[in-house]
Amino acid sequence: LTVAAYAAWVLGPSRAAAAPFTVTRVDPASGAMFAANAWYPAFAGRTAFLDLGGRQASYTGDRREFLGRNGSLDDPAAMAGGAPFSNRVGAGLDPCGAMQTGFLLDDGASIEIVCLLGEATGDDAARALVERYRAADLDAVLAEVRDDWADVLGAVQVSTPDRSLDIMTNGWLLYQTLACRIRARAGFYQASGAYGFRDQLQDVMAVASVRPAIARAQIVRAAGRQFIEGDVQHWWLPQAGNGVRTRFADDRVWLALVTAHYLETTGDAAVLEEDIAFLGGPMLAPGEMENFFQPGDAGVSASLYEHCARALDASLATGAHGLPLFGGGDWNDGMNRVGHHGVGESVWMGWFLDTSLAAFLPIAAARGDTSRVAAWTAHMAALRAALDREAWDGDWYRRGWFDDGTPLGSATSDECRIDSIAQSWAVLPGGGDPVRARRAMASACRELVSSETGLALLFAPPFDHTPLDPGYIKGYPPGIRENGGQYTHAALWSVIALAKLGEGNQAGALLAMLNPINHGLTPAELHRYKVEPYVVAADVYSRSPNVGRGGWTWYTGAAGWMQRASIEHVLGVRIRNDFIEIDPCIPDHWPAFDVSLRHAGCLYDISVINPNGVSGGIVAAEVDGVARLTGGVEFPAGGVRIPCRHDAPRCVIKIILGRPEKH
Repeated sequence: LTVAAYAAWVLGPSRAAAAPFTVTRVDPASGAMFAANAWYPAFAGRTAFLDLGGRQASYTGDRREFLGRNGSLDDPAAMAGGAPFSNRVGAGLDPCGAMQTGFLLDDGASIEIVCLLGEATGDDAARALVERYRAADLDAVLAEVRDDWADVLGAVQVSTPDRSLDIMTNGWLLYQTLACRIRARAGFYQASGAYGFRDQLQDVMAVASVRPAIARAQIVRAAGRQFIEGDVQHWWLPQAGNGVRTRFADDRVWLALVTAHYLETTGDAAVLEEDIAFLGGPMLAPGEMENFFQPGDAGVSASLYEHCARALDASLATGAHGLPLFGGGDWNDGMNRVGHHGVGESVWMGWFLDTSLAAFLPIAAARGDTSRVAAWTAHMAALRAALDREAWDGDWYRRGWFDDGTPLGSATSDECRIDSIAQSWAVLPGGGDPVRARRAMASACRELVSSETGLALLFAPPFDHTPLDPGYIKGYPPGIRENGGQYTHAALWSVIALAKLGEGNQAGALLAMLNPINHGLTPAELHRYKVEPYVVAADVYSRSPNVGRGGWTWYTGAAGWMQRASIEHVLGVRIRNDFIEIDPCIPDHWPAFDVSLRHAGCLYDISVINPNGVSGGIVAAEVDGVARLTGGVEFPAGGVRIPCRHDAPRCVIKIILGRPEKH
């Protein structure tokens, strides 16, 4: 019998573009096939390899030889007669890697043949990998990989009355975040491998407690993509650092917010002292919205703290209504022309900046940065006053203003009358009017969430006929992606907002609506949804004939936010400042739930009992069998704070929900 391993080399943006420059050869030292494309700048010095565990008897680097003229992988011509391959490699071929080996197999016997496919920094590194894995116990290597995934995905395990919630939070969400968003940075809808400044920063917020080293590394990496003026690359390619400089308003601010979250979760204040260089490069010219180039080193470095502070300092400009400028877009990339003349304002950016300043102020105060503390405190007060004075539209908060002063996200608007993120973020920072914030979320649920379609829209109605130019978002058909479809990332912020308001039934129902499992419970639902029901989809279409159809799965930051919304806000278990904080906001019909949380060498087994049928409020806490009302255990605002254990491998916590008596 014969068996062959086959790979169609790409080694570039596409096979057609890279094939004329791809050269194959056999390494004389190892016998593995090497392939390289010296004309693709980002990977010019790298070497791809193919190997059959050293068992290869013949090979070819010519795809036409292997498949045959007009042939296919269903019936490769080179395999038809059992003859050895030609051993032809080199330049000028339709490049592939194909290796063949023969063997005898007795009746009932089996054989294992290993195929190694990979790439490395050069010939020596490729050869070392081939030789390493030829000699390795591959079953043990696979077991090691599985053990590592079991360790990270098992760090948080839940058992609730909602089985679909359990399945997603007990592995799938963290796997999607780590494997796709942080490590691969690629999916079926996008495969660039680029880092997005705000993208991976948000992702690592979900892994800060289970893999703090990954979160720390990404924070430092992102800070290294900041220009000396304070702005950042919106995205960049890691090989050479080439990326795009833009006028997006929110990117840089995420650095401060995520750093503050990391410090709260890990207590690793030393990260603030990391010395990180600034980038240097041409400033955007007047009227220029973006520029793709490879920046250089500005010749100046500073601590991570200074990078965060400079990002906040660069974000304090306001417009006529006293709110942050929209710039070339805020979180909604598609609204890139609302404020492209430098005058339009973003209400969402006001809430977001307020949240970020509030999170970072204690860090600045602890360092004695009194001038910034004073400036930021004053700016927060002015922001909140402007949001209260200018942004309220009567039943909800506006989304912003165009450059010409036309409101966006107003009841007077024909399209995009109400936008969800201007409502949810009115709740998240806690700095706005609480009555208005609650009313705004009620409006968002009424106007944007439909139990009939099972969708929670980003805004409504979508852009279609308006003479206004919000940006490339208008190029999407109505109801598709950001243009009035469900954008799951934003909908999860609504879940968090509802939980913060104590609306456990609504928060639980919306979270269940967003859970991909619940879009594929029947064949008819799967036919409508059309995408994987075990990973989060970035968007779900809202207009006929595609109502309920999912899109842009895997590579979406919504996975990390679903993990956080589920664990930290609905189940209400989070780590903050060396305390385990427990403050659930659950559907009131849940009788109980359990959370197992591994943190800093201690396993916390948390049982929450709901005998009184409430959504939240804690009336009793028991730690390791001892009822606790004092001794470091605190009960702030209906929740409980239990000091993290550093002297034991396990801690058992029992929580009783109820309505605390008022004295």
